[in-house]
Amino acid sequence: MAKENHTIKNEFILTGFTDHPEMKTLLFVVFFTIFLITMVGNLGLMILISKEHRLHTPMYIFLGNLALADSCCACAVTPKMLRNFFSKNRMISLYECMAQFYFLCTVETADCFLLAAMAYDRYVAICKPLQYHTMMSKKLCIQMTTGAYIAGNLHSMIHVGLLLRLTFCGSNHINHFYCDILPLYRLSCVDPYVNELVLFIFSGSIQVFTIGSVLISYLYILLTIFKMKSKKGRVKAFSTCASHFLSVSLFYGSLFFMYIRPNLLEEGDKDIPAAILFTEVVPLLNPFIYSLRNKEVITVLRKILKKEKSQKSSKQMTSTIA
Repeated sequence: MAKENHTIKNEFILTGFTDHPEMKTLLFVVFFTIFLITMVGNLGLMILISKEHRLHTPMYIFLGNLALADSCCACAVTPKMLRNFFSKNRMISLYECMAQFYFLCTVETADCFLLAAMAYDRYVAICKPLQYHTMMSKKLCIQMTTGAYIAGNLHSMIHVGLLLRLTFCGSNHINHFYCDILPLYRLSCVDPYVNELVLFIFSGSIQVFTIGSVLISYLYILLTIFKMKSKKGRVKAFSTCASHFLSVSLFYGSLFFMYIRPNLLEEGDKDIPAAILFTEVVPLLNPFIYSLRNKEVITVLRKILKKEKSQKSSKQMTSTIA
């Protein structure tokens, strides 16, 4: 009888960060600035890679797709979050909630496989440089990239499908700034044990496989670097890998804490800091981590800026003469 008196919930309220007006304004400015810089940085990197023929190599194809995934991640979360800062109605429907999680899960899973592919690319480039063009062909690069997106879609479809078995009849307040899968488990009036088990198995397997690939690749890379006789060669190899390893550490650290830690359903207050890190901070930093530490990208960017500057000056001279 108690269950019959519950009303099935099809809409939820995203509580966000705070209800204080002053803090809302400050947070809106901070996250709006982060969103703009994230989009400019990632879209700029994608355009740069697509326009410059010398950057059409496996390493930069992976990097361009990583920038695409980061842009999609920001677009899936931030606009709704910014709107809710000043919206009286912070409602989100169940299907809109599932759609938001679906896109976020897809791009985050694709990110995992792209980072693993980038680690393998660096392994081949440093450990087997003479075989690079045969082992890391463009065909293999496209297959790995396509596989990352297919895996992302399949992974998110499994979890969204399992969400449909749940019913929500208690509180409809989601203690989060976006619609994630764990807050929905906490609001379910059906035992989400199966969902939680599948989440742990699939997310754990993906992270173990991709992190394992990254660590094995970097173990071989480090062994190869230490065997190098040239100090200049060691410095160049370290520099090439440092940016990727920094990005991997930030991304996997936050993701692992978010979905693989024990007592997932009991510790909802720990979701938000990790979620901010991997949905806002990592997409913001990635284009700068890879661009500022990459001499080839900086050289191409300077070349394009110099070309545009010379074109502008020639146009000004032509208009002056006319």
